[in-house]
Amino acid sequence: MRGPTLLVVVRHAESIRNQIKKDTVYFADDAARRVVRGTPDHQVALTAAGHEQARQTGRAIRERFGVFDYVYTSGYTRTEETAQGLLEAYTDEEQARIKVERNFYIRERDPGYAYDMTEAEAKAAFPWLEEYWRTFGPFFSRPPGGESLADVASRVDTFLAMLAREHDGQRVLLVVHGGTIRCLRFLLERWPYDKVSQLLAEDTPKNCGVTTYQRSATGELELVEYNRVYWTVGSPEDGR
Repeated sequence: MRGPTLLVVVRHAESIRNQIKKDTVYFADDAARRVVRGTPDHQVALTAAGHEQARQTGRAIRERFGVFDYVYTSGYTRTEETAQGLLEAYTDEEQARIKVERNFYIRERDPGYAYDMTEAEAKAAFPWLEEYWRTFGPFFSRPPGGESLADVASRVDTFLAMLAREHDGQRVLLVVHGGTIRCLRFLLERWPYDKVSQLLAEDTPKNCGVTTYQRSATGELELVEYNRVYWTVGSPEDGR
């Protein structure tokens, strides 16, 4: 098989919505969402702590992995800002050797109509949702108006095919989202459907968590390490 010899995947650093929602599905109340209400997902920016997380992670990955051939982001503000922070660790000469591109296929899962809702509003609007979610599970269930993780995996699979075609023998860094990382793992590690719900719940991708794959002797990308945190802004357990 062809493709990158090294694939390093970094979740974006702490965003403003991460800070406010603390990884809950909905806002606790109207006061909690007031700061970010009306900001579309692709424009959500990093916090000050998030910028520092990115800089610290950049220094660690430069020391560990050296210079990459390509960096891909989703094009969302929080991944673009994270990538900029990571690349600050590299010299101007090194940055000139790294091609940075956006790719629409690795964007975050579309959250649908409940994006800016409080929990009470979502329960009133979609009283059937909890039972539906229990029936189909976290991989196949679609939030109203949004995407399932299975939907995301379909486009991530297209992205991986492009990597195999266009980046043979190269070293590639992805700066993406928690949902995208889950789908990359599903595809690269060949998770079975009967275990996907359990595997999704085991360890949430952390802000600036670093996941590493290397091409094996058989030509496949194999997991080396998942979700390693290098930053020390607060506690790694605070990463969302």
